[in-house]
Amino acid sequence: MKKLVFCLTLAAATASAVAHAQVTFDMSRVTCAQYLAMPPAQSADFSAWMSGWFNQKNGYVFVDLNAYARNVANVKSWCALNPAQTVMAGLQQATAR
Repeated sequence: MKKLVFCLTLAAATASAVAHAQVTFDMSRVTCAQYLAMPPAQSADFSAWMSGWFNQKNGYVFVDLNAYARNVANVKSWCALNPAQTVMAGLQQATAR
């Protein structure tokens, strides 16, 4: 009887773990309209991730919180004028040399 209860408990635990699906989020496809519609906490996380990714891509190895805040404000301003564009397009245009 104890073995049956143990096996059923193990099966239930395994089945519930399988039921949780992973979600994939393609950061390069986020439009400016979606970015501007994000709740503040999600927008802050998204901004920090994109900033870190772009800084690493461009070889910047320092942290400047004032520049970060300024860059986030600039991207949001650009996005307000270009809601159909992707955030990635705005970042690429802003860093084009």
